[in-house]
Amino acid sequence: MSILTQKVQGRITNYRTGPKEQTSNECLIEFENVNTEGLACKLTGQKVTWTNGKTMLIGKVRGPHGKNGMVRVRFIRGVPGQAIGTIVHLVS
Repeated sequence: MSILTQKVQGRITNYRTGPKEQTSNECLIEFENVNTEGLACKLTGQKVTWTNGKTMLIGKVRGPHGKNGMVRVRFIRGVPGQAIGTIVHLVS
């Protein structure tokens, strides 16, 4: 069974950071059952939703981050700090 046909959820682990700044509209997300770079590349272009009560943010997977299956997701608006460690859902 393909990873894209399952209902997949992931966890926001951190913002994307650089040497001098962090980007609040790009997050690093770790999806369950995605543990290789090849599986992470298959998720590129898929949409991701994060909900918190009335607030719903939609992002798009931009590409893999590293070789252990993490992906970079760019949201339209910045993700608040309390979103780190919460669940996101992959929309197919």
